[in-house]
Amino acid sequence: MAIIKTPDERFTNLPNFSFKPNYVEVNGLRVHYVDEGKGEVLLCLHGEPTWSYLYRKMIPVLSAQHRVIAMDFIGFGRSDKFTEQSEYSFKMHCDTLSGFINALSLNQITLVVQDWGGLIGLQIVSEMPELFSRLVIMNTWLPTGDVPVKEAFLKWRHFAKNTPDLPIGQVMRMGMANGNLLTPEIIAAYEAPFPDASYKAGAAAWPLLIPIKPDDSGAAEMRQTREFLSKWNKPTLVMFSDKDPITHGADRFFRKLIPSAKNQPEIVIKDAGHFLQEEKGKEIAGHILKFMEQMI
Repeated sequence: MAIIKTPDERFTNLPNFSFKPNYVEVNGLRVHYVDEGKGEVLLCLHGEPTWSYLYRKMIPVLSAQHRVIAMDFIGFGRSDKFTEQSEYSFKMHCDTLSGFINALSLNQITLVVQDWGGLIGLQIVSEMPELFSRLVIMNTWLPTGDVPVKEAFLKWRHFAKNTPDLPIGQVMRMGMANGNLLTPEIIAAYEAPFPDASYKAGAAAWPLLIPIKPDDSGAAEMRQTREFLSKWNKPTLVMFSDKDPITHGADRFFRKLIPSAKNQPEIVIKDAGHFLQEEKGKEIAGHILKFMEQMI
């Protein structure tokens, strides 16, 4: 089990990301997180193949009123990385997140999730619901393998499986409605955690960990999470973009599944793709602040 750390110099002078790095050890692994502001906790979780840099446009807006924590999952950002794909599992990521929450003694959390952040984050909500006050769910889903996944995802999965040295910049552009927003400097920031292919095992593994059959690893947990959320009555904001071919339509699924989601306005982030935080970060942060102003 080889563990590597991305050299710190890879993260110097990143555009609009001057936040102090913070680290905590969880299950023998070093986990990086941004921790800005004071007050109620917002825990922001990224997905594939991004890291906390994805939330850089939202952090200043949200941290003016609240404490914002943006964690890097193992294999991403400034967190430790395994060199072997076999070390990455749904359980490992869930254990890391629950350990992280306990290590920082977080409670009354407003959870903000997108992509894999949703699969893992919502599972942890079902395991320790007393620590969470609100949910903000964006561009994610809870696949159980019981119904066929979208062709767009299967193509992405095939690409990831056959491209161990994932071209991070290309993947980011593919997931954007407006790829021209990604300057060479921003692309370099998303690629910063991955000096070469040996650092990309986690990014290569995540698409393959999505349950596509009912008995796949993680499928039972997703069914459990769905069942739990069907009885969740704490405030929930579902906010998807209009141009994400991977998760399009899952907003209706979450609004129908979660009782409290029905009480919120149907917000659609216009002219944004899969990485909606990158394209519409300030707008999204505004919606979250308004959502948090409501009484629990």
